[in-house]
Amino acid sequence: MFIDEARIFIKAGNGGDGCSSIYRDRFNRVGSPDGGFGGNGGDVVIEVDRNVQTLLDFQYRQHHEAERGYHGSSNHKKGARGSDLVIKVPPGTIVKDSDTGLIIRDLTRAGDRVIAARGGHGGRGNSRNHEATEGVQGEEKTIVLELKLLADAGIIGYPNAGKSTLISRISSAHPKIASYPFTTKEPVLGVVKIHEDAAFVVAEIPGLIEGAHEGRGLGDKFLKHIERTKVLIHVVDIAAFEGRDPVQDYRKLNFELKAYSKELSKKAQFIALNKIDIPESEARLRKFRKAYPKKKVYPISAVTGKGVKELLEAVYKKVWSMKSHEED
Repeated sequence: MFIDEARIFIKAGNGGDGCSSIYRDRFNRVGSPDGGFGGNGGDVVIEVDRNVQTLLDFQYRQHHEAERGYHGSSNHKKGARGSDLVIKVPPGTIVKDSDTGLIIRDLTRAGDRVIAARGGHGGRGNSRNHEATEGVQGEEKTIVLELKLLADAGIIGYPNAGKSTLISRISSAHPKIASYPFTTKEPVLGVVKIHEDAAFVVAEIPGLIEGAHEGRGLGDKFLKHIERTKVLIHVVDIAAFEGRDPVQDYRKLNFELKAYSKELSKKAQFIALNKIDIPESEARLRKFRKAYPKKKVYPISAVTGKGVKELLEAVYKKVWSMKSHEED
């Protein structure tokens, strides 16, 4: 099961209490204060782990609490600090405060971490001629974890356009493939290898139909996953196998992208006109080119592999160019 959003309650550890103690011996009948300070409570830390793929675990465990600090003791002994609680999340996780909606941190790379709740300070002991105090309560809050997949290219298109067939051909990903809509119910990630030293990550985004930005189909749930992609591969059923109009499909889906986010509509887009191996596709291919004479199109067959290599090389060239520009 692919879970891309979770709401959890977190609590940092309370600080340990300071100790109130008086030391006396035969030479010191009056006594002197020797109470130690309490230890600080542990923090709640959110950390990216490459081995975590979804937020599924948080569906079953929604309360997380760090260890409290230990109490101080006599003879000036300070209490030990409570252990931090480290919560592992996938790359691409956004941490938000549930009450304010503000983003605490956008965690994109392995090893990225943020302290989401700080432990309370330990109480003061009476060893410095002050009254002993109790430890401070650790922070507690409800946070929202929102996962947006990290992929170089996003494969979009209407149901049954051939997205799953394409990603299964170009990568080692094997999504369910069938002739009915919404076969794929969750994003699928795959790695495309152009040659030994050249590769990019691709994600198939399911559920995009007319009205997706308003919640129809599965679109509004998964549109966010292509916000991080560098380019889009728009798969269009050029054979119109189900009686659809390829020109209208292309136009309507681009409207959905723009309605959801103007930034999505500005992304570099590669138009893959799929099912070119079907005889009826030739006439519709000419019609599509006539409707969009200035658009570069890639007639392909995800089943036979025709035209796929040219498409992938163009996508990789663009992705590599964008990455180089970002590094510079």
